[in-house]
Amino acid sequence: METLRFRTTLKCNGCIATVKPGLDSITGLTRWEVDLASPQKILTAEATTAESGEEILKVFLEKGFEAERI
Repeated sequence: METLRFRTTLKCNGCIATVKPGLDSITGLTRWEVDLASPQKILTAEATTAESGEEILKVFLEKGFEAERI
């Protein structure tokens, strides 16, 4: 299991709802959450495959948001 962290451009629960279906569909992503209280809106995810990180970035791009792995 690998913990992945991303700085995101999500701003609210509506933004999270936009990316949720894409994140939930990623094979190997077992859990994820976004800390909206953080100034950097950090997404923390637990993944079983190395490809999950790239898939997360792809979902954000497709939905019109940015994410940067930290």
